[in-house]
Amino acid sequence: MRQSPWSTLVVLAIAQFMVVLDVTIVNVALPNMQNDLGFAPDDLQWVISAYTLIFGGFLLLGGRSADLIGRRRVFVIGLVVFALSSLAAGLATSPFELILFRGVQGLGGAMLSASALTLLTVTFEHGRRRNIALGIWGGLAGLGGTLGAIVGGVLVDSLSWRWVFLVNVPIGVIVIVAAFLIVRESRAEITGRRTFDIAGAVLSTTGLLAIMLGVIRAEPLGWGSPEVIGLLAGGVLLLGAFVLVESRSAAPLIPLRLFRTRSLSFSVVALGLNSAGFLAMFFLTAIFLQQVRGLSALDTGIAFLPMGVAAIVGAVVASRFVTTFGTRPVQIVAALISVVGLVLLSGADAQNDYATNLLPGLVLFGLGITAMGVPAQVAAQSKVHRNDAGAASGVLNAGYQVGGALGLAVITTLATSHIADALAGGTAPVAAAVGGFQFGLLVAAVFAAANIVIAVLSPSVKVTEAEATEAAELEPVAI
Repeated sequence: MRQSPWSTLVVLAIAQFMVVLDVTIVNVALPNMQNDLGFAPDDLQWVISAYTLIFGGFLLLGGRSADLIGRRRVFVIGLVVFALSSLAAGLATSPFELILFRGVQGLGGAMLSASALTLLTVTFEHGRRRNIALGIWGGLAGLGGTLGAIVGGVLVDSLSWRWVFLVNVPIGVIVIVAAFLIVRESRAEITGRRTFDIAGAVLSTTGLLAIMLGVIRAEPLGWGSPEVIGLLAGGVLLLGAFVLVESRSAAPLIPLRLFRTRSLSFSVVALGLNSAGFLAMFFLTAIFLQQVRGLSALDTGIAFLPMGVAAIVGAVVASRFVTTFGTRPVQIVAALISVVGLVLLSGADAQNDYATNLLPGLVLFGLGITAMGVPAQVAAQSKVHRNDAGAASGVLNAGYQVGGALGLAVITTLATSHIADALAGGTAPVAAAVGGFQFGLLVAAVFAAANIVIAVLSPSVKVTEAEATEAAELEPVAI
């Protein structure tokens, strides 16, 4: 079969579409998973967090592996891991099994996603053809996120929640075969010894896991319990060891010199906060719409559709405004819009109308979340040397994934505690669930408000229209 660049793009884009789809397709199936497998309320968020945390923790190692041992090889290995773990997740019989296989899915997703983007950039030369390819890539990724909730609803309502995972298996097999037939192998030209930073990957991932587990265990045990303090302190120590290892490594996962660039450092924080608000809002709202308002999984997916459309509009508008006003004003306004959207959404209850009480908040939040992400990407890339562009992109994406996982843990733990306290005080179950949903969204609004401060402190950058458009296409928010 002829190995043309455009046929390679098709293979890579379908794989990325599958990975992005998996982020949102699962949310609408959460209540069914909870009922079928017997999840405790404070454990359910691990179905999302296990995937995003492992994805973010191994994204950098996946990119390094692709450069060293072959990009197509790592891409195919990632596809195999993703497809097999999807099959195992679809056949899971307990919460532990499902969470375990979701983590393995995140590992496969990190390997194939990191290598796919590298393959795309080496397949198309810099210029118009690469920009077109990146536009198609970014468009399909955004479409995957937007359609995820609807596809998930269709599968859950017509088949079962297991099919949100099983659907990946035939797609994965087709892409694996196509990769061998179409995609050319490539690897980085590296002088000297080819080394992996396994220690860095292990320390960063275990440190973040320990902190996240400490946050979750704080709900039943209390923040002052020895277990929670031990987990949080252990996580901080592990992350400190990670920084030490990176500073001494000849081939680090994260070159620490990148963080000397203020625009990149602030952008990592901004994207992490953005992801925290998004994942928590999606998680809480999907459960609220089904368990409190009684919507089907499909109707829940359709309810999210206006937010996806608004997010696309937000990305396009932001990419235009940064060329005129610079990144800082756009970030400030976008963060304000996100806060307003979350506050409006927190006013929803079990009875009020969707069009007047849910829709405005969803649309404003959709606009704000991507309008915040695009200028953050622009600012991050503006001061990074071309030789560090790949590493910087990996840091940003890892920050987005890990920030989302940790933020989701904090917000859902606080929401669950709020529900438990309300029930203990004699509040009716439905009223307690509504109160927990509203409180969780207000906490998410605090995360979004923190981005206003980050935006004010960030250096403002102006770029050309082409650079802004490219940043919008690579913006990692998946809705």
